[in-house]
Amino acid sequence: MDLIQQITPDTVVGPLVAQLSGWVDAGIAALPRLGFAILILLMTALLSWGVKALISRVGARTRLRRNLIDVLRLLTGTALWLTGALIALTVVFPSITPGRALTTLGLGSVAIGFAFKDTFENFLAGILILLREPFQIDDHVECEGAEGQIEAITIRDTHIRKTDGQLVVVPNAQLFHNPVTVRTDKAFRRTEITVGVAYGEDVDAARDVIADAVRAVDMVRDDVRDIQVFAKAFGASSIDFEVAWWTGSAPVDIRASRDKVVAAIKSALGNAGIEIPFPYRTLTVNGPLPVRAVPDAAE
Repeated sequence: MDLIQQITPDTVVGPLVAQLSGWVDAGIAALPRLGFAILILLMTALLSWGVKALISRVGARTRLRRNLIDVLRLLTGTALWLTGALIALTVVFPSITPGRALTTLGLGSVAIGFAFKDTFENFLAGILILLREPFQIDDHVECEGAEGQIEAITIRDTHIRKTDGQLVVVPNAQLFHNPVTVRTDKAFRRTEITVGVAYGEDVDAARDVIADAVRAVDMVRDDVRDIQVFAKAFGASSIDFEVAWWTGSAPVDIRASRDKVVAAIKSALGNAGIEIPFPYRTLTVNGPLPVRAVPDAAE
């Protein structure tokens, strides 16, 4: 009861008004520092824009890779904004020194790093991929089942367009930690097929006919490397030849050249009278088979 009697409007309103008045005075006193901090941030934005434009101009003159220019712009902009934000923070709150701010930022970064581990891993992997550039836009790659043409490489992920038109968004960490097959790293790539001829045909003559047929195909680049035709194995019903040649490295070049090579080999072997056999099956019976006459239904 005594406590209730002690609570009066004067005992409540007075301290509250004094507290609010102190906050207002502190805010008014901090207005010049706040304005200076905003000015620092504006100067930081202007400086960041100017430095990024300079990097783009110098990179274009020196013919740096586009991906490398983007990475340099990102890192430079991040460093400038971090510096400007720390300076503005120390201006608004003089008790916070840059050392304390960096310590707090470091502790916060550790906590954020644990919370967003995968995101930061993809971010760092993206920077390393852009710097090293093991593959480029329009390259055909394959990694962990994702195969297609690269359409975009961002800081976080890579966009791969499959040959059937579907888009696969692959995290950069997957491309960084796993083997990546770059099918178009070179302008030309080797492809091969297996061709079978009958056992009764002359192997050397068949090899020459196949080689001449493959060389005559316009998509076969025998000027890069000569074609190869080797007798490979004794098949079930044929002597199998391994036929290898070089053509464009894009998947469509591989399929188109294979189509023309198959047609050319078939036509050449047919014109030379060399048989491409169908599969044969030989049945062996251990004992004699009983044979009985079947009466004619008409009788």
